[in-house]
Amino acid sequence: MGYRRTNSGRDDQGSLKPRSAVAGRSRHLRWLLLGSLALLGLAAALPKPDIAAVPAARETVTPTWTGVAKAIAQTPSSSAAQPLQEGRRISINGRSTSAAWGQWAASGNSAQPRIAISDSDLPKVLGIDLLNTDSLSQQPVQWFAQGGVALPTRLTGQHRYLDITDFARSLGWTTSVNGDTLQIQTPTAQVINVREGRHSWGDRIVLDVDGPIPFEMQEQAQVLTLSLDAAIAPALGPAIAKMSAAPSSGTKPSATPANNRRFRSITSIKPNGRQTLLQLRLPADSAYQFFTLANPNRIVIDVRRDALPNRSIAWAPGVRWRQQMVSSGRRSHPVVWLEVDLRQRGLSLQPITSSASTIAGIEPLLRLAQQSRAIAAINGGFFNRNNKLPLGAIRQEGRWLSGPILNRGAIAWDSQGNIQMGRLSLQEVLSTGSGQRFPITTLNSGYIQAGFARYTPTWGPYTPLSDNEILIFVEGDRVLRQQTTGKAGSGTVTIPANGYLLVARSNRTGAAALPAGTTLTLTNATNPSSFGQYPNIMGGGPLLIQNSQIVLNAAGEQFNANFTQGAAARSALGQTANGTLLIVATHSGGETAGPTLPEMAQIMRNLGAVNALNLDGGSSTTLYLGGQLLNKPPQSAARVHNGLGLFWTP
Repeated sequence: MGYRRTNSGRDDQGSLKPRSAVAGRSRHLRWLLLGSLALLGLAAALPKPDIAAVPAARETVTPTWTGVAKAIAQTPSSSAAQPLQEGRRISINGRSTSAAWGQWAASGNSAQPRIAISDSDLPKVLGIDLLNTDSLSQQPVQWFAQGGVALPTRLTGQHRYLDITDFARSLGWTTSVNGDTLQIQTPTAQVINVREGRHSWGDRIVLDVDGPIPFEMQEQAQVLTLSLDAAIAPALGPAIAKMSAAPSSGTKPSATPANNRRFRSITSIKPNGRQTLLQLRLPADSAYQFFTLANPNRIVIDVRRDALPNRSIAWAPGVRWRQQMVSSGRRSHPVVWLEVDLRQRGLSLQPITSSASTIAGIEPLLRLAQQSRAIAAINGGFFNRNNKLPLGAIRQEGRWLSGPILNRGAIAWDSQGNIQMGRLSLQEVLSTGSGQRFPITTLNSGYIQAGFARYTPTWGPYTPLSDNEILIFVEGDRVLRQQTTGKAGSGTVTIPANGYLLVARSNRTGAAALPAGTTLTLTNATNPSSFGQYPNIMGGGPLLIQNSQIVLNAAGEQFNANFTQGAAARSALGQTANGTLLIVATHSGGETAGPTLPEMAQIMRNLGAVNALNLDGGSSTTLYLGGQLLNKPPQSAARVHNGLGLFWTP
């Protein structure tokens, strides 16, 4: 069977194939030979056209990749220098889109400033695919070629940019900057054929074009929209119009799409000046992957249940981006994860929340990460979506934003990269001068229990969470006053700046023992005690793996059976034997809507975790890297209360 290049790096039998940049004549010839074999294999595999073949409007143009590679090889490698300018809009042949770009000072003999685009946006707005690499300074890419070229990387505090200056020049592109917008003009091109075929694994769409073209992909509400920087060839126009026309009265229904048109996945093809807009329907259990080919130039899109390109990219010092299908024993699941070495100089991990002034609030993780200027992030612990309050441990630089509950699993870490995972509880006790002792049920938590709860100024303004609460204001070590509330949600009070607020719930007897003027002593300790040595803690649960053994006990951490056995998207953290932190997200696709908790434990073990912790999941599951969500479209991401942010300081 012929070798077929895809952006997953697999051949038709699923074997991983090596990827490398063009680095010399011998390697170029080797890729050229493999590419020729690939084209022969793909030609046999491609479906027969659904639209009659249309002659090309003009001769096919293929870039001289040897020249491109040579030019880029002379470009300075990875640079930590700060950009002269950054922007968030790119206009490609008049097609404006949101994307991050930067401009750097000219280097070498060139007087032209260097232009780079975020690696998270390059595939989406130009159709340039990222290939696997161990290099931090060069990112191999594939775009209408048998081999590949490597673009220099430029890492900032929030983005990893890829320098396209010489790449664009070699292709005849022109670039200019207009305010916040990077403008790109590319040679004109045409779409000369559109084909779709059905396979056992899903649908394949093939777009024949008469030259390498940029194209943008946007996914929303299970619809993939492609904006192609190529006009529909005149000879193809009538066939497109016929395909798009509604069937006449009395026409026998088609056996394929519900709308009786000739395609199943393609729902519309529309000309738009020198561009073409194409929309594909994505079934609920499917996704898409794409790749491009040369000689002739083609864009190939596969709609399939297991559409997860394999990734292994050295993204930043101490950070590797990975993704592939992973078995849980009975089924395979799409898994995306980051491998992080917290001992790497410049890297740090911190809890992130939506506001510095109050603990209440939820935002999409994308926004949390960007406003905190993290390079990567994952959703964190559980929360109440109605009142937007945390339900688990969050400790930041020694300060409890929210205390642990129900002896659930948690992770603790310090600035040296030391990590501990285990089930965590916090014991706080108030003592009076007369020897009375009162246990505190929760600290800064939305979890409601009878007894005394304690809230610090970190909480922000306090609003009663239950009916008939008794508020006890403590300043320093002395009770100032008491106040009885009415209905939950009525009124707001300010917590003493150098004290705390005790909230008595169904505990009038205890409140009566603490009149104004009472002197209090507060003691606290974590269990295990070793957790108290760590400045940063994030709660989740249940604990999945400890000391290489699966220790899942969801009922013991008071999670219900549906939560345990239900198939859903999951987020988790793991630690390998060498101390590497795994930041993991699974989602629907492949054979399932997501893993159960027992399956998630097995997935983490298969990834090499010797310790692992489940986090909040379902719609909350979100993994962010360098400006993009790795596991879902941003439009489908739910709001979350908190997350874990990874920060890089050059």
